Amino acid sequence: MIQVNNLSKHFGAQVLFEDASFNISNGERVGLVGRNGMGKSTLFRMILGQELADSGEIAIPKSYKIGYLEQHIEFTSSTVLEECCKALSEDEKYDHYKAESILMGLGFTSDDMGKDPASFSGGYQVRINLAKALLGNPNMLLLDEPTNYLDIVSIIWLKNFLRTFNGEVMIITHDREFMDDCVTHVMGISRKRIKKIRGNTEKFYTQLTQEDEIYEQTRQNFEKRKKEMQAFVNRFRAKARKASQAQSRLKQLEKMGDMHELSSDSDMGFRFHYKDIPAKWIMHTEDLAFGYSGKEEDLLFKNIKMSIGKSDRIGIIGKNGKGKSTLLNVLSGELKATNGKVTSHSGLSIGHFGQTNINRLHMKNSVQQEIQESNTDLSYTQVRSICGAMIFEGDLADKKISVLSGGERSRVLLGKILAHKTNLLLLDEPTNHLDMESIEILKEEINNYPGACVVVTHSEGFLRDVVNKLIIFREGGAEIFEGGYDDFLSKIGWESEDSELEPFVEEVKIEKPKISRKEYKQKRQELIQGRSKEVGPLKREIETIETEIFEGEEKIESLNAQMMTASEEADGKAISELSQEIGKVQISLADKYDRLDFLHTEHEKKSSIYEKKINELEEMI
Repeated sequence: MIQVNNLSKHFGAQVLFEDASFNISNGERVGLVGRNGMGKSTLFRMILGQELADSGEIAIPKSYKIGYLEQHIEFTSSTVLEECCKALSEDEKYDHYKAESILMGLGFTSDDMGKDPASFSGGYQVRINLAKALLGNPNMLLLDEPTNYLDIVSIIWLKNFLRTFNGEVMIITHDREFMDDCVTHVMGISRKRIKKIRGNTEKFYTQLTQEDEIYEQTRQNFEKRKKEMQAFVNRFRAKARKASQAQSRLKQLEKMGDMHELSSDSDMGFRFHYKDIPAKWIMHTEDLAFGYSGKEEDLLFKNIKMSIGKSDRIGIIGKNGKGKSTLLNVLSGELKATNGKVTSHSGLSIGHFGQTNINRLHMKNSVQQEIQESNTDLSYTQVRSICGAMIFEGDLADKKISVLSGGERSRVLLGKILAHKTNLLLLDEPTNHLDMESIEILKEEINNYPGACVVVTHSEGFLRDVVNKLIIFREGGAEIFEGGYDDFLSKIGWESEDSELEPFVEEVKIEKPKISRKEYKQKRQELIQGRSKEVGPLKREIETIETEIFEGEEKIESLNAQMMTASEEADGKAISELSQEIGKVQISLADKYDRLDFLHTEHEKKSSIYEKKINELEEMI
C-alpha cells in the first residue's frame, strides 16, 4: 500500500498539482489519466524517488518493491533470455520458463531467445525491459505507456497478465479500452488536483463533468446575487432612507469574496481539409508485393488486390514486423513495390502520418515554419490557427523542432497534414503520442472526414470506433476482410492467440472420487462455515453502507435547504462553503454506491462459488 499526503509539485511558474492526497490499496489497479504535460510521468518518477516533491510526502512500506518500465536501454547479457532472467529473484533464478512465457506473450519467438538483445529494434528492446519489469515479482507495477510498442496480440496478453497480477498496478496509457479492461480505479490530474474513483474512465469523466456543472451553476447564482446587491447599493447609497440598508449590503458584498471560473485544459481542436475528388474509387492495387531484398522468400506481403473507395475506413492490423507500415509506405509512394502496381486517381491528394515522416521534420525550423512549408499558400493567420489547434499557441509556435518531445513532433506532423488539402489519409499509429482526450477528438474528426482513411493501429477501441474494413497481416501474408474489427474477432480471430497467450496445459480426465455420508456431512459443514466466514462480513458491510447512503441523502436534503437560505440572505461565504460541502457529500455518496455495487458483486460471486462446491460435494456421495 502507498499513501500520498498533501503532495505538491511545480516547475517554475507551472503548477502540476497541489495538496494531492490519495492511497493505492492492496490489489488496486489504477489508471492515471490527464492531458499531456499535466504531470502523470512526473508523479511516477516521484513515487520511484527519481523526482523530489516541493511539499508533502509519499509513504511506501520498507520492504515494498516497485517494478517499472525502464525507458533507458542498457543490456549487459549476450542473449535475450539471459538478459530477462537477471530480473528473476534468487529463489526463481533457475525458472527460465517464466521468462520464456512472458517473452513469448510479448511477441518473441523461440529462436529469439538466443539472440543478442541489442540486435532488435527499439520497440522490441522496450519489450525486453517490460518483460524484466514483469519478472521481478514486485508488489507494485508502474507502467508508463506499456502498449506503445506492442501489437494487438501482445496487448491482449498483457491485459490478461495485469488482470491476474497479484499486487498493485498503476498505468499511464493513451489506450482507453486497454485501461478500462485492466483497472479497478481511475485517478486523474486536472486543474492542479488529483482525484481518484472506483470504476472506469467513462465514470471518471462523467463524475468530473457533474462536479464542474454543480460548481458552475452555483457560481452563476452567486454572481447573479452579487450583481443584484451591487445594483441595490449603487441605487440607494446616496438616499438617506435606504442608506443604512445599502451600507449593510455593501458590507455583505465585501465579505462574499469571489468564485472564480474553472480553468480549462487545452484541447486539440482541428479539422482535416478535404479536397474533393470526382470518383467512386481513388486507388487500386493489383498483385502488390514488397520485400527489401527483392527475393520471393523475403517478401513481407504479396498478391494484395484491393480498391480504396473515396470514403473508405480501412484498418491494417497484425503482429509487429509483418509489413503493416511498409504497406502504408508503398501506398504513399515512398517505397516502390517489388511486384504488382498501385494505380491512383489523378486527383488524389495524400496526407501521410508515419514515423518516417516525423523523422523528416526539419530540426532547425520552428513549428510555424514547418507547417507553413506544407502549404505556402496559407496566410500567417491561417498557419498560426493550425499551430493553435495543435496546442502550440502564442510563443510555443516559435519553438524549434529540435527541442520538441516525440509527442509534440507528432502534433506538428498532424498540423502539416491539416495545412494540406487531402482526400486520402494514411495514418501509422497516430494515437501513440496523444492523450485520451486528443484521441477522442482525432477519432471524431476522422469519422467526419469526407475522404478515405487507411490506418495502422493496435488500439482495439480505435478499430471499433473508426474502421469498417480490414487488411489483416497473418502468417503467410496479408488478406482483405470485408467487415469491422468485432466481425473479424467473431468470424476469424487471432490464429495464434490460444497457442501463444495461454500456457500449455495437458488435458487430463479426472474421475471424481466417492465419499462416505459421514465425510459428506463434515465437508458440507466446513463449506457452510467457510461461506459464513467470507460472505458474512460482506453482508454486514452492505448493511452498514446502505445505512450510510440513507444518512448521506438526508444530509444532502438538509444542505440544499441551507443553501436556499444562504442564497436568500446573500451570504457568499456560506454559499461557497455549502457548495463545497454538498460536492463532498455527493462524491462520498458516489463512492459508497460504487462500493455497494462491488460488495453485491463479491457477495454474489463468493456465494455462487460455495454453492457450486456444495453441489459438487453432493455428487460425490
